[in-house]
Amino acid sequence: MKIGITGASGLIGSHLVTHLRPEHEVVRFIRKPASLPDERRWDGAFLEPQAVEDLDAVVHLAGAGVGDKRWSPSYKSEILDSRVRGTSAVATAVARAGVPVLLSSSAIGYYGDTEANLLDETAPRGRGFLAEVCEAWETATKPATGSAAVRTVHLRTGIVLSSEGGALKKQLPIFKAAAGAPLGSGEQYLSWISISDEVAAITHLLTADVQGPVNLVSPNPVTNKEFTKALGAALHRPTLPVHLPGFVLRAALGEFAGEVLTGQRLAPAVLETSGFRFTHATLGSALQAVL
Repeated sequence: MKIGITGASGLIGSHLVTHLRPEHEVVRFIRKPASLPDERRWDGAFLEPQAVEDLDAVVHLAGAGVGDKRWSPSYKSEILDSRVRGTSAVATAVARAGVPVLLSSSAIGYYGDTEANLLDETAPRGRGFLAEVCEAWETATKPATGSAAVRTVHLRTGIVLSSEGGALKKQLPIFKAAAGAPLGSGEQYLSWISISDEVAAITHLLTADVQGPVNLVSPNPVTNKEFTKALGAALHRPTLPVHLPGFVLRAALGEFAGEVLTGQRLAPAVLETSGFRFTHATLGSALQAVL
């Protein structure tokens, strides 16, 4: 297959490029002028149909990082706009060019706070800023979902475990210093996936008979308290016996702390039904692999 990828320089995108290249031809869409044979330029808000017309599939991963900056009103607008405008542009180009497959990034923030309830892809949208962003993000694929010629999948990705980026990379120095602790109550659920299973699942979905939302999470979500214990054990470091209070997180992170203190307990129902098998189904296995 010839596969185009936006966000190819990000954590997931860079691993996906490496994973796909031995068996597929990969085209990376970048913001700067293209200088290599596998690069094509786009500006994040418009994509020429001619730029994708020779592709068998497009994997759209681009978007401003949710946890990269404090959530000011302007940055919240950037989070939303980067997803809606970029996704609409990609979906429009894919539909006009007749590309048969679009895998478009989304997130488990769609479900809001699930508390202890185990949910799958049939659950409704939850509450909160990220839930609203995810709904708008997925709705922006309408030019493609409205075309019978394009099989469209919404990649509702969980917390991706990698020592090279994401939440885990930020946590590692704290835990290595034996200062790791449960956050808030510690009872909020974390639906995670190893970086290798993330890219394997995306690769699987390029050809699987699946469309619509797909939870990219392991089949074994854990509480924040359980995650803290497992990460400390994987690093052979003790963790603090006390919890980090919510007000401390709010002072440090602002509004984003609300997302850290809530959680999602989700099942990868569609993914498993489609025949995908996880390499790292348990947290211990995943941490051992990524560390």
